[in-house]
Amino acid sequence: MPMPVSAARRVAFDVLLRVESESAYASELLHSALTSQIKPADAALATEIVLGVLRWRRLLDFLLDRHLRKTVARLNMPVAVALRMGCYQLRFLEKIPPSAAVNESVELVKRARLSSAASLVNAVLRRAASDAKAPLEKHLPPELPIAERLGTLHSHPDWLVERWLARFGEPATVALLEANNRAPRLSLALHDPVHRDEILRELESRGLKVERGRLLKDALVASGGSITRTELFRAGHISIQDEASQAVPLLLGVRPGDQVLDLCAAPGGKTAALANAAGPNGLVVAAELHEHRLRLMRELLVRLRIAVADCAEERAVPLAQAETPQSRAAPVRLVALDATQPLPFVRAFNRVLVDAPCSGTGTLARHPEIRWRLHAGQLAEFHALQVKLLRNALSQLAHGGTLVYSTCSIEPEENEEVIEEVLASAPSIRLSRTDESAIILAPRLAAGIDPSALFDDRGFFQTSTAIHGTDGFFAAVLEKGQ
Repeated sequence: MPMPVSAARRVAFDVLLRVESESAYASELLHSALTSQIKPADAALATEIVLGVLRWRRLLDFLLDRHLRKTVARLNMPVAVALRMGCYQLRFLEKIPPSAAVNESVELVKRARLSSAASLVNAVLRRAASDAKAPLEKHLPPELPIAERLGTLHSHPDWLVERWLARFGEPATVALLEANNRAPRLSLALHDPVHRDEILRELESRGLKVERGRLLKDALVASGGSITRTELFRAGHISIQDEASQAVPLLLGVRPGDQVLDLCAAPGGKTAALANAAGPNGLVVAAELHEHRLRLMRELLVRLRIAVADCAEERAVPLAQAETPQSRAAPVRLVALDATQPLPFVRAFNRVLVDAPCSGTGTLARHPEIRWRLHAGQLAEFHALQVKLLRNALSQLAHGGTLVYSTCSIEPEENEEVIEEVLASAPSIRLSRTDESAIILAPRLAAGIDPSALFDDRGFFQTSTAIHGTDGFFAAVLEKGQ
């Protein structure tokens, strides 16, 4: 008779299979799978296993390959996933008995109708358990190139390690690799900061551990429970959003009454911040390529009690504003369009945000699967896309207006080189100086944070997972002459 498999491992196994077979994002799949029927302890373990396996996949395969005749990568996917799950628990989870890690991995293979592989999984994991905690260095050849050594030890692809070594040097690269393998902090955006202390106390009363933000004074950091199951979340008082991501729309300096264009707007966290800043007499037009992402944005904005309307193109957006359910936010018009093509808007906007699609190398702690999907050639593809987006966005910027270009990438091809290429053919556009951008951001920063330290000497905003404990974001503040 087959042994029962815990809900946590069952969810983790199914999510990991879908991540591999559908190129889906683990965070989205976990959010869908971890319903209220899943106990909090099982939800926590499932999340730990999924993200841990994805972060440490290369190292896990290295440890497993020592006990296999052929590599893990050549096995049937369910077998490979079960082995990685078992090995991760054996090496990294102190509270999991080895017998549970081994036996349930065997049962998962049986559940996947691959009973013929059960004996293989059992034998390999039992051998792996014998040296699961052994130092790794003794298994690596001494002549191994540094990028391959660090890539194996810290579970990153060689090409990424090589380029970071060339740019940052070894100590900073190691610090970045280590930061990418730590679970990121769960940061919360407060949509009504005046009630910050009340929100903090309410979360603590629900058993969560809550700290004030490290980067922004109106952010919180929570742990020890499920934020999405709280009434504060359901009622739209808080959202889950990285602090660096929260900082990006602040750089626009949106004022009450502003007309704002938000290109590539999904998932909508920045859109909500722009709507709150523009106020009831302002307007936010949020554009996104994919209809399904607009639907998710609508759900988010409705939860936050921000008025939403759809329109095929912006010329259908009236100047008169619709009444909003809450007076503090501008209404948001959702538009489906391809922003790499000439934009259909008949008006100029005095504030524009381009949060461009990118490689996501600044989010490898939060989205570890990216490191195994991305390849070097894609950086040039992203660069070409981003240049088109930025040029089109600048065409809609009013004279005297401000545009912020941002990515969650730390690669120069997607950041500085995009700005340099576009500015070379746009004489009316200038890059805001560090002191100018720092003045805008300073009032929103946590105590003790020097705003100028978040900008380099050219005026580019940059955060680092290793230095700031946030996602790695880049932003450039551009201004159009009168």
